[in-house]
Amino acid sequence: MFSLGPYRDFMDRRALLGLAALTATSLPAAAKAGGGSSAPAAAYLRLPVTTASITRASGGRGVLTVESGIDAPAELSARATQSLPRLRAAFSEVTQRMANETRAGAPPDVLRLSRELQAEVDRVMGRAGARVLLGTVMLN
Repeated sequence: MFSLGPYRDFMDRRALLGLAALTATSLPAAAKAGGGSSAPAAAYLRLPVTTASITRASGGRGVLTVESGIDAPAELSARATQSLPRLRAAFSEVTQRMANETRAGAPPDVLRLSRELQAEVDRVMGRAGARVLLGTVMLN
């Protein structure tokens, strides 16, 4: 196998310098084209996984796990970011309430869960516009 020996490090640096030069010349052009506007962009905010204790059909305890996020339009993205602690608390309350109301051995009602989470997002945000996105709803 062919080895570059001491020249390998030189060639790696040369590739990085070329990449840095290419990036430096393309960024100002992208900013002039409108890529660097100061208008707020739409935001996807991933919330931490919410868990709640649930009763299994066997009488034992299980865990209801909900992965979720919020898709906020540009005009609500700053408010959504500032409201994350309140949204986390509201999602936790809804998840625990759903776990308490789910019959033992029955699967969780995902449609009802999404409606209740959406209502909480609208309440916390002060108006409609941000959408709840559910990733995984798992009962373990």
